[in-house]
Amino acid sequence: MPTLSGNNMKTISPVSIWSNGQAQQASVLSCQGNSDNLYNQASFTYTLFVQDELGYLKNTVANGYLTMTGEDYDGWSTNEYAYNWIATQLNLTITGNYTPPEPTPNPPSPGSSGTAGSSGGV
Repeated sequence: MPTLSGNNMKTISPVSIWSNGQAQQASVLSCQGNSDNLYNQASFTYTLFVQDELGYLKNTVANGYLTMTGEDYDGWSTNEYAYNWIATQLNLTITGNYTPPEPTPNPPSPGSSGTAGSSGGV
């Protein structure tokens, strides 16, 4: 079984999911291979995430399991095949690889010079 390792998240065309009493826009798909009997079936878990305005994962809006069998299983040889199969089962469109945003450094607090160890003398 090819393993879904490394970056196991893909960006997707946003899809509206009803969660906690409101519609939310899922835009990230996470997938993981759970098991493979090395004969005729493999199972996967998936999770759909909402991103905040900075691109961080905000919350989970859907998750579940899928089992690949038959011709789909026979054709599976790469991670991309598995991602595309999962997206097809869920009626999603993959748009790319999810890359978490770079953390931003904390800005200096008001009234500080922003430099460490400076005594301000000449």
